[in-house]
Amino acid sequence: MADMTVTAPFDNSYARLPAVFYTRLNPTPVRNPSLVAYNEPLGKILGISPASETDRAAVFSGAKVPDGATPLAQLYAGHQFGNFNPQLGDGRAILLGEVVGTDGNRYDLQLKGSGPTPYSRMGDGRAWLGPVLREYVVSEAMHALGVPTTRALAATLTGEDVLRETVLPGAVLTRVAASHLRVGTFQIFAHRGQIEALRELTAYAITRHAPNADGPLGLLRAVCAAQAELIAGWMSLGFIHGVMNTDNSAISGETIDYGPCAFMDDYHPDTVFSSIDQTGRYAYSNQPRIAVWNMAQLATSLLQQMDDPEAAVEEATQIVHAMPAQIEAAWLDRMGKKIGIAKATPEDTPLIEALLKLMQDQQADFTNTFDALARSDARDQFLDRDAFDQWSSEWRNRISQEPDPNSVMQAASPRVIPRNHRVEEMIAAAVQGDYTPFERLMAACTDPFGTDDTDLMRPPTKDEIVPATFCGT
Repeated sequence: MADMTVTAPFDNSYARLPAVFYTRLNPTPVRNPSLVAYNEPLGKILGISPASETDRAAVFSGAKVPDGATPLAQLYAGHQFGNFNPQLGDGRAILLGEVVGTDGNRYDLQLKGSGPTPYSRMGDGRAWLGPVLREYVVSEAMHALGVPTTRALAATLTGEDVLRETVLPGAVLTRVAASHLRVGTFQIFAHRGQIEALRELTAYAITRHAPNADGPLGLLRAVCAAQAELIAGWMSLGFIHGVMNTDNSAISGETIDYGPCAFMDDYHPDTVFSSIDQTGRYAYSNQPRIAVWNMAQLATSLLQQMDDPEAAVEEATQIVHAMPAQIEAAWLDRMGKKIGIAKATPEDTPLIEALLKLMQDQQADFTNTFDALARSDARDQFLDRDAFDQWSSEWRNRISQEPDPNSVMQAASPRVIPRNHRVEEMIAAAVQGDYTPFERLMAACTDPFGTDDTDLMRPPTKDEIVPATFCGT
């Protein structure tokens, strides 16, 4: 395939918006790109042509711009740990363009680590191999787990080093998203008082993500509903995003920006991994509250374009205030399934909460406890087995009313997740040129309900525990 080049069915709607929304520029070429991984099934959905490995490496590292692409860096603002930054933007990413996939859906293709942009804020615009592979594995795992997420199409080495705390191999991730519109995209134009731009952005977002929405408040309602489902998905997996800033809150309802993210091992609601989250603002148990806070910021921005913003405040407030109940309902549905209840009702909440309290007190592993409920005796997950037996008696009585609780549980509870110690092990090996742990982890995490790799299911030993995760970009 040496003569075959990458082609894609580009249709770049965002680039057809006014220039106020972005800066057009090409990725910065790299010296010696080489392909680390390519997601062939996703490439087929996107309609990307077969091509040589050399050409894929060139295109997905930014060394070569494919025909039909209109590269640009997007502009946005954002609240970062509660503090508003009036201008952020793609400081190390380039949107190559959009394609309409074979499934009829529109997707962004973005290069992360593709060089500096006008929004880089003195950064080098590059990424190193570790965060690229982390996002590749975790985002594809999240997709396999049934939670809305951006996806990974390719990972490439640049052939150039980047300097962080030490010298590290440079890399680029090709990220695929329903779009890269964020709460922060709306915030910047509301903050600047650029009302016509805000209206145009809102109309664009409705067309792309909520075609049945009635105006700005209809969009707000749709985004809140999508975010509620997303957060419930995270909570049901023990996932901690780690940096839920408004610029990392996607209008599409997808998980975006896998920086200091992590999955819990032992269950505790106040778990924090992110090294930059000193106050626990984005702790596991705070994620529903923060999602509502982020949607309040979106509401504030959307209201600026209304002819009578004051008159619309009450309705916007009602939409945002309804969100905790939406999250709770979605959480109950997912958590009910994890204990074998196909359609949980509020009466089942105490049973679920009692198990979680028991898991917290007994330092039980989140993923393995639910897996064991479906496939074996979960008593072994607990130090005090008598306490589990007391809960189990009530639980067994409840699921005796269900037609097929084991199948329900097995479909809701993964056997394997990308555990922190395995991700770090994979990165350390890859930096030395060994991609075997990466390939093994990918194989297991993209078949999370069917894998039988018991070693990857194992929680970390004391020596393997990863106490903190880092952005590391």
